[in-house]
Amino acid sequence: MPLLERFLSPESVSLKICGVTLRDDAEQLVTLGVAALGVNFWPQSQRFIAPENAAWLHELAGKILRVGVFVNASATAVLQLVDRGLLDVVQLHGDETPAQTTIYQNAGIPIFKAFRVSTPADLEHAADFGAHAILLDAHAPGSYGGTGTSFDWNAARDFKSNNPLLPIILAGGIVPANAALAAAAVQPAALDVASGAELSPGIKDFQKVSALLAALHH
Repeated sequence: MPLLERFLSPESVSLKICGVTLRDDAEQLVTLGVAALGVNFWPQSQRFIAPENAAWLHELAGKILRVGVFVNASATAVLQLVDRGLLDVVQLHGDETPAQTTIYQNAGIPIFKAFRVSTPADLEHAADFGAHAILLDAHAPGSYGGTGTSFDWNAARDFKSNNPLLPIILAGGIVPANAALAAAAVQPAALDVASGAELSPGIKDFQKVSALLAALHH
């Protein structure tokens, strides 16, 4: 089964570890069997990695789903990274519009569209983006994710029931202690974890990663 299809399969809840900055950490995620990793190309992120330092992603092709995280980036810059064979999926985490996503659809590039949720109204147009999955994160003023705070999972559950065919990736404040609860409460395609799997921003804690995997496979 292709990596993306397996990652989004409703048969089990996958794990995506986001904010990876080190090749060694990425290789360890592969060894542990983590389904996906996220690399943050937004310069203002504390987990930012410059594109010229991300060549190691090429070596992970076919071993783990490689997701590039972008915030209001130019499509040209994004497409360059895809063309270099560094990414499998483009995750749009900013204020992109459905019109701006058509360039990726036309190029046959899978996208995840992230939404910061404070009220159900924030998700009114989520299904308009033609995304392969919708990532639901906590809303924090001035921030585009990676805050370590959670939101009311009822909003995610309601969105799922209204859009049963659109896979959900649940993010925001997920740690080993609440991962099983999050998976059971929302039944998303995947959990997305950044700060909940770290020693410090961008440096992964593999005891936490192992605990997250155990929580999802109990």
